[in-house]
Amino acid sequence: MSHEPITPSGRIVEEQLDSHLVEVQNEFKSDALAFIGPLFQGVEDIIRDAVEFIHDQHRTPQKSKKKSTTALSKRPKLSVILETVGGYAEVAERMADLLHSNFDVVEFIVPNFAYSAGTILVMSGDEIWMDYHSVLGPIDPQVEGPKGHLIPAQGYLVQYERLIEKSRKKTITTAELNFLISNFDPAELYRYEQETDLSIALLKDWLVKYKFRNWNTTGARGKAVTKTMKSMRARKIANALNDTDEWHSHGRGISMQILRNDVGLKIEDFGKTDCVNNCVRRYYKLLRDYMAKLGTESAVHVLKNFFPMKYAR
Repeated sequence: MSHEPITPSGRIVEEQLDSHLVEVQNEFKSDALAFIGPLFQGVEDIIRDAVEFIHDQHRTPQKSKKKSTTALSKRPKLSVILETVGGYAEVAERMADLLHSNFDVVEFIVPNFAYSAGTILVMSGDEIWMDYHSVLGPIDPQVEGPKGHLIPAQGYLVQYERLIEKSRKKTITTAELNFLISNFDPAELYRYEQETDLSIALLKDWLVKYKFRNWNTTGARGKAVTKTMKSMRARKIANALNDTDEWHSHGRGISMQILRNDVGLKIEDFGKTDCVNNCVRRYYKLLRDYMAKLGTESAVHVLKNFFPMKYAR
């Protein structure tokens, strides 16, 4: 992954982006960071640079020019504007650890979509903000398949189990048997199982640790919420988002309403208030337009610094 230089012709647009990002920060009373792009190895390094830049902007100027070697103190709150087709669960894990190591509260704003590993990352948020148009996706992780292409791990495993079951029942065709022998490597299957288990484990852990940490009483009866209740709810949500039979497609979008009503996940609606909705939409549209003009597939933006990226894959 490489940085692209900031072009002089884009300076005015980047100043406008900064202005719109300030509006987002004011509405959410937080620092803000935007990331658009896939969750591939290396992006977490750019996120780290952006987070440290945020710290630098808040650091009180010192007379000494010597750079401090002490650990950065946590900032109160970060709002992450996120759009991603997904990627690797391990990258989502490193990003979540990085963000929570630097901020007391981390929330995610999804103006359009955050699929697969992006959904897993969103589940590490203390709050999740969407609107009627926003979608998350099944948490089936993407892994590099035998031919080098990214494939949904769970879909691969499900298809393998179906062929094995047909073999047990002696209903498998010759073509299917040949496909099973030539395309399914036991070592690869184990790796896909591990990736799937990691996705579920991360989601369950993060929901309890972050999303549910201020969930103290039930909404209906006002009953005290125990750690066991939080774990059970997290397991239910993880299993629901990992149910390939329910969602049918790895790329299917799951709306805010379905997440609330069918999955049992609390989602905040940024579209409910005009001023919040307008500032998020204005910022997101300008960011998307600017990235299209630059021809970049991925970018990170914080106040006063724009990081366009290209991937060497």
